[in-house]
Amino acid sequence: MAVLTEEQTMLRDAAKAWSQESAPVSALRRLRNAGSRQTFDPAAWSEMGQMGWAGVVVPEAYEGSGFGYLGLGLILEETGKTLAASPLLSTALIAASALELGGSDAQKAAWLPRIATGEAVATLAVDEAAHHNPARIALTATTSGDGWALNGTKTFVLDGEAADLLIVAARTGGKSGDTDGVTLFLVPGDAPGVVRTHLSLADSRGAAQIAFDGVEVGVEAVLGEVGKGWAILEPVLDRAYAGLAAEMLGTASAAFEITLDYLKTRTQFGQVIGTFQALQHRAAKWFTDLETTRSCVEAALEALDAGADARALSSLAKAKASEVLHLASNEMVQMHGGIGMTDEHDSGLYMKRARVAEALFGGSSFHRDRYARLMGF
Repeated sequence: MAVLTEEQTMLRDAAKAWSQESAPVSALRRLRNAGSRQTFDPAAWSEMGQMGWAGVVVPEAYEGSGFGYLGLGLILEETGKTLAASPLLSTALIAASALELGGSDAQKAAWLPRIATGEAVATLAVDEAAHHNPARIALTATTSGDGWALNGTKTFVLDGEAADLLIVAARTGGKSGDTDGVTLFLVPGDAPGVVRTHLSLADSRGAAQIAFDGVEVGVEAVLGEVGKGWAILEPVLDRAYAGLAAEMLGTASAAFEITLDYLKTRTQFGQVIGTFQALQHRAAKWFTDLETTRSCVEAALEALDAGADARALSSLAKAKASEVLHLASNEMVQMHGGIGMTDEHDSGLYMKRARVAEALFGGSSFHRDRYARLMGF
């Protein structure tokens, strides 16, 4: 477990207090019951911007704090505990990282300050099928006049309907499955030819399927170099994997804490059920799995902050977080018994979030395979 600095501890404590007070699980339930297509509460996102959370990985020169990935991971962990729906992952982590790693001075100046203050929502559009496979890109970008024309479809784009900026992975060369010939483009969310379709996810959050029908962009829209977008896309995805793993760790930890409280108070056959040895053993395994996951997540985030190769660690963190959150959501329902099966209890919301988060940006099998390849197994 990482030893936190005083500033990191203060940031974590502030995120914990805010999440419990301003974005409890009941807020997600209200979002679901409203039946709207909103994927998050804009007021809550605005507050995150005012508190500086949207700019944690944005350099100070662009109105951020440059506080690092471990710092943002601590916030994501706390918001994960209450299932808070926000663009923190899509915008403050993924999009901000893409702009910082590959953006020109003009691109950074145009977007990073707006992201850091919570004024803009930005997201990465990479996947084109049900399963995460970032190299399998078929959306094309062909030369058109002095710029490019984009044609194709992206799916499961986080916060895609609300995004002011889409960072689109397109193919300017090679074939689907190649890492060469990938180019990233900055596309305004309301650009002519962009058609966004709402996708209702099981966890009551939302994503979008986005069609690009001859979308015209200029040469200034290219992020990085033409045909060499993979050099930006892969490290951006590593940050997505590690950040999502941090959020999933928070969700699994909250499920454990809620269930542990229940085991200490629920009586059956005249005894507190927490005294039953079988449940004690299951809870003990759950706890050790959480601590192992925490070590994996923090190792990945610290590697990112150190500028080290974090590919293997990021996949390890996502694979372990997927497995432990799957276990946590199942155990939460089972140990609560009958009430755990009701909609009134929050366990169902935790399980639904678990299933979506497991699949998002690759499930445990995808990341085990990637980890094995990177480690030469």
